[in-house]
Amino acid sequence: MKASGSLFGLAYGDALGAATEFLSVAEIERRFGAGGPADLEGQPAKVTDDTQMTLAVARALADVVPWPEPVEAALREHFVEWWRDPENNRAPGLTCLEACERLATGLSWTEASRRRSKGCGANMRVAPVGLVHGWEDHTRAAVAQFQSALTHGHPTALAASELTAFAVHWLRHGLHPRDLPAALRTRAHEQRTTYHVDWLEDLWTGPAATTPEDFIARGWDECLRVLDNLDSALAHPDPEEDPCRATGEGWVAEEALGTALHCFLLFPDDPVRVLRRAATTSGDSDSIACLAGAFAGACHGFEAWPEDWQHRIEYGAELARFGRLWD
Repeated sequence: MKASGSLFGLAYGDALGAATEFLSVAEIERRFGAGGPADLEGQPAKVTDDTQMTLAVARALADVVPWPEPVEAALREHFVEWWRDPENNRAPGLTCLEACERLATGLSWTEASRRRSKGCGANMRVAPVGLVHGWEDHTRAAVAQFQSALTHGHPTALAASELTAFAVHWLRHGLHPRDLPAALRTRAHEQRTTYHVDWLEDLWTGPAATTPEDFIARGWDECLRVLDNLDSALAHPDPEEDPCRATGEGWVAEEALGTALHCFLLFPDDPVRVLRRAATTSGDSDSIACLAGAFAGACHGFEAWPEDWQHRIEYGAELARFGRLWD
């Protein structure tokens, strides 16, 4: 049950990190003790916009076949529903709010997209793209980038979303965690000048890019730099050091990917400790922990998580429904 493991792991990490976001590591440990939060709080344990938008992506993918027009319509519908939802009060990102408001007016997605934003809102929600059955790599990559592009049009947001989706996909299908950084690096080099024009249309145009290939290569190069930082950190791992010091605070897409991977690969065989480490960080703790939980759950499956958490997490019934769909 690895799809279930990934979706629930994402939500568990989000809930743990929600209580620690905007706090320093010292402040987190004063409140929760050494090692940070060890259990979910509340009944239900509340999640943030990270899980809410992940579910919006999941609903859209469950509604459609993978071709641009219906995917666009479904993503637009569910993103706008999220934007209008009174429960959208969990410190959502400004880029997502602005872009979804523009989508709600009927603007084309290329006009609604915030083309200069590479915030982690692009890839915090992309895990369902890694879980859908039966897609060729080209389609999975294009959908991962496209769901980002509706709100975050920066090339690094697109590339980091693709790498995040593929990390979930590969771990779910048995890739050993130690092989993941090299696989991601290979993917980044192979795709460095691949621009999905059928999906992304003229998103590349702007004052800083001369060709579609030049545009997308800039995103891949930033992802490669954070993978360099990850390799350096894992060469001399220090489980007690704040991972943000090595791989970034996670407010932007490539750093959210890098630091979530860092937390996961420090404790690849201990999913709960992965979440605690990710939630005990000085940066965007809920997004870092939700991605780390998606990776750990995709690797180890639903059974890796404490049994009672599934009955305490917010949106648990819907997480279970999509887990059953893609397990």
